[in-house]
Amino acid sequence: MARTIAQIQQSIVDAKTADITLGPLLTSTSAVAIWYLWTYVVAFCHWTLEVLYDDHVTEVNSIIATQKPHTLQWYVIMSRAFQYGATLPSGSDVYDPVVSAGDPSLVVTYAAAIELTNLVRIKAATGAAGSLAALSTPQLAAFTTYMGRIKDAGVRLQCTSGPADTFQPTLVIYYDPLVLDSTGARLDGTTFTPVKDTINAFLANLPFNGVFILNNFVTAMQDIDGVIIADEVSVQAFYGSIPPVVITTQYTPDAGYLVLDATWFAAHVSYVPYTV
Repeated sequence: MARTIAQIQQSIVDAKTADITLGPLLTSTSAVAIWYLWTYVVAFCHWTLEVLYDDHVTEVNSIIATQKPHTLQWYVIMSRAFQYGATLPSGSDVYDPVVSAGDPSLVVTYAAAIELTNLVRIKAATGAAGSLAALSTPQLAAFTTYMGRIKDAGVRLQCTSGPADTFQPTLVIYYDPLVLDSTGARLDGTTFTPVKDTINAFLANLPFNGVFILNNFVTAMQDIDGVIIADEVSVQAFYGSIPPVVITTQYTPDAGYLVLDATWFAAHVSYVPYTV
C-alpha cells in the first residue's frame, strides 16, 4: 500500500539527519530551504511510483481472477459477458467486439454459480435491482448454448432463469399515532405506504442469490419512522408451485431474488395504534 507523501518525505529527512556527512551541513529548519524542498520533490516521485505499483497489483489480481478457470466466480463473470444475438469467434470464449456495460445485448445482468452434486447450477436474471425478471425462453436457450461452449471440459452445467420467489409476510404493526395513521400512511403525506416501501427496498437490496436473514428484516421494520413494534406473526416464501416455507432464520431464494406479494401484504398486514 502506497505511503503518503509526508511519510516518504519524513523518511528522507530522517535519513539525512542520521547521515554523518549531510546531517551537520543541512541544518536549516525553514520550510522553503532548498534541501527541504528537494526532499518533497523526491518524496512526490516516490509516492507516484508506489501508487502506480498498487494500481498494477490491483490490475494483475483482477486479470487473474477473471482468467482463472474452475472457479464459481469465473462462471459468474462469463455469464454476465453473454451477448444475446452475437456469435463467438471460432475457438474463443471472448466476443469480438466486446460491448460495453449497458449494451442491450448484455441481457444477463445478474448471475450466480452454485456447486451441486455432479454439476454447477447457473442462476441468471435480467433487469435492474428491484425489477429483476427471468430471461425469455429464446434468451435462456441462447445463454445455455453459450455457457456450454465456454465451460471447462467435463463440467456439467444447469442454466436456469425463473420468476422471483414470492415473499409473504404476516405482520402486526404497532404505530405511533403522531406519525402514522390507521392505514400505515404518514401523516405528513410524504408516503402512504412506508412499510411496504421498506419491504420492497429491503428485498431489492439483497445480493443476487443472497440469503434472506429474518433478524435483518425485523431490524429494517423496526427502523421505520413511526413504527414502534413490528410483530412478525409469520414470514414465508415459496418458488413456483412449491408450498410456502415458513422462514424462522434464513431463506435462500431458488430464483436468486425475492418479490413481495402485494395482494398478500394488503390482506395480512394490520396496524394497531401504540399506547404506553
